[in-house]
Amino acid sequence: MKTIMITGTSAGIGRATALHFANKGWNVIATMRCPEKETELTKVQNVWVTHLDVENKESIQTVIEQGISKFGEIDVVVNNAGYGAFGIFEAATEEQIQRQFDVNVFGLMRVTKAILPHFRKNRKGVIINVTSEGGRVTYPLFSLYHASKYAVNGFTESLLYELSPFNIRVKIVEPGPTKTEFTGRSRDAIQDTRLTDYSEFEQKINLMYQSLFDPEQIASPELVAGVIYKAAIDPSRQLRYHIGSDLMIEREELNDNEFIGKMAQRFGIDIE
Repeated sequence: MKTIMITGTSAGIGRATALHFANKGWNVIATMRCPEKETELTKVQNVWVTHLDVENKESIQTVIEQGISKFGEIDVVVNNAGYGAFGIFEAATEEQIQRQFDVNVFGLMRVTKAILPHFRKNRKGVIINVTSEGGRVTYPLFSLYHASKYAVNGFTESLLYELSPFNIRVKIVEPGPTKTEFTGRSRDAIQDTRLTDYSEFEQKINLMYQSLFDPEQIASPELVAGVIYKAAIDPSRQLRYHIGSDLMIEREELNDNEFIGKMAQRFGIDIE
């Protein structure tokens, strides 16, 4: 039996991925900040639910050591934990800016760095970084989130080169809009009531978000979990696995001015 370690399994894509791999017969190390609150995954026989905070280096190392002791080795790591800061950049506090990167970028790097000695020793392993369509396409009011996901994309692509000699495969899974708690508990609202110059713009964009996305085109966490599984067992050097809207096609086909113009038009923004 192979073993996978997944961060951020308390909900959404992480939870769906843990269940998907468990159903495929894998051992699953399902990590989250508050495992004492978990009631579903703890009932699955081959799933070990445990505490891990990507902002805490010691908790990461402890889980990896215990996971290896429990299952013999770890074959795949999925860096899924993350959230989105939403709002006007000028209103963001230093703490909000720092935490967005500490979780989405530095936390992912901590987990990756901690598992590499094990993978190098075994001369095999797979690292799957769940980024986002938002790592190559941007939306209004998500500047911090997009910055973090663009950073992960660059980090992962470069890492591919240096880990290839050790037979360690590196993958990026890029979900588009997904039915998760991203707009709920996984979102950090950036607000500053003193910045009234932005009020009209914010209200307009918030209204657009409520009507912009077609529910029929929003992927389920289970669909994303299936793609993560495909990436995990894919022996090729394919880097990116995209799920979601046609925006990525537009991003690749249009030049910057054309694409940004179309996005601005979607949100009713005059950028002339």
